[in-house]
Amino acid sequence: MRRIRYHVAMSLDGYIAGPKGEADWITPDPEVDFATLFNEFDTALVGRRTFEAMVAAGRASIPGMKLIVFSRTLRQADYPEATVASEKQKEMLTSLREKPGKDIWLFGGATLFHSLLQEGLVDAVEVSIVPILLGGGIPLLPTPAPRKKLNLTGHKLYKSGIVALQYSVK
Repeated sequence: MRRIRYHVAMSLDGYIAGPKGEADWITPDPEVDFATLFNEFDTALVGRRTFEAMVAAGRASIPGMKLIVFSRTLRQADYPEATVASEKQKEMLTSLREKPGKDIWLFGGATLFHSLLQEGLVDAVEVSIVPILLGGGIPLLPTPAPRKKLNLTGHKLYKSGIVALQYSVK
């Protein structure tokens, strides 16, 4: 079965974006092999706010991946390059996980992560901790949130100070 993996960058103080949704603090590390990372996935899941930020940046798609946007307000006709899913996320994702393919990247959205975690749909949490303190912003997991135990499955320290941690969800 395909896994849903929340792979995200986070500040040391627990934020995945700044107070206005900014991600300018996430600097690429030359040691990180993004080609290999992207090759592990064929589908990306995003929430509406993350997708709107992608559209504003001129990136309404992720090359080589099917993009599924979870939104109750966006219309499919307005975004032909993506699949807009508005209801029955659990049924849709359960079916998607059973189909052949690569893992599924929960790419963006703390609210979407929260929702999928509550539904028991997140298999792995992979956080790259960037050595910066933002002092505020969008937290990795909005409160209130369910308590979930995790098992450490991997880790890597980069020369830049980034620490990549991989956990499976129990």
